[in-house]
Amino acid sequence: MQQRTLGTTGLSIPPLVFGGNVFGWTADQAQSFRLLDALLERGLTAVDTADVYSAWAPGNRGGESETIIGNWLAAHPGARDKITLFTKVGADLGGDKKGLSARWINQAVEDSLRRLRTDYIDLYFSHWPDKETPLDETLGAFDTLLKAGKVRAIGASNLNADQLQAALTVADSQSLPRYQVLQPEYNLYDRASFEGTLQKLCARQHIAVVTYYSLASGFLSGKYRQQSDLQQSQRGSRVADYLNPRGMALLEALDQVAEEHNTRPAQVALAWLINRPGVTAPIASATRVEQLDDFVGALALELTPQQMERLTRAGA
Repeated sequence: MQQRTLGTTGLSIPPLVFGGNVFGWTADQAQSFRLLDALLERGLTAVDTADVYSAWAPGNRGGESETIIGNWLAAHPGARDKITLFTKVGADLGGDKKGLSARWINQAVEDSLRRLRTDYIDLYFSHWPDKETPLDETLGAFDTLLKAGKVRAIGASNLNADQLQAALTVADSQSLPRYQVLQPEYNLYDRASFEGTLQKLCARQHIAVVTYYSLASGFLSGKYRQQSDLQQSQRGSRVADYLNPRGMALLEALDQVAEEHNTRPAQVALAWLINRPGVTAPIASATRVEQLDDFVGALALELTPQQMERLTRAGA
């Protein structure tokens, strides 16, 4: 499996990261174990999760995804050294369990390490901006974790260009660690929040980019084309907003390119992201082992410049 350098972190990962939000939600522990086994077999060794996954599912409180990953690691001695683990802090877990204060980061990281059954996290993200906490307090807490070896690198999710620049400025002026990776929402359909100023800032500052909602909640797989299709999965309700003329034009372009390569739209959509300027790796999730073959296929798919441009125009 080819590897890409993850910005300035010193880490290398495959050009696709598996989204662990499904663990404990649409994939129970047994199925999650099968997925993790298959990921390791295929060389897809970077896994993204968060402390809040999957609190939204009935009966869950958060921490379910990390717990399943930790149980899998415990059942597979030696697997930890082969897996690059991303997790996050800052989402609302109820009460005072939220935000990016030093108090909560110091508690949350211990909770995540316990659930993951490991003594270090490869990449620790601030999940959401926290307007109530000074940036130097947050970065100072991350500095303590880095020096203690509990975290190997840090990143941020859901920051706009102004917020990211402010964090970098504080880090540089106070000799605190910089965010080394950004995790934005970005796909063929949802492009406005990343392309332009934020994309250029990341490139200029050598910040790696791993994108989430890379398949637009499954819309870019092509399985949702009309209202009746939305009942196919628990995420179907999120897809309704894509069922418009622009979305249909984008699916048509994906279908055309997929046919030219005798492949599926999901592979084409991921291959477009993998080859976009500044993108280190998209994050994509699956609930069935056979879906992982789309990920492997996307890594091998070579889109021509003309096909890249056709897709880019269709989703503009």
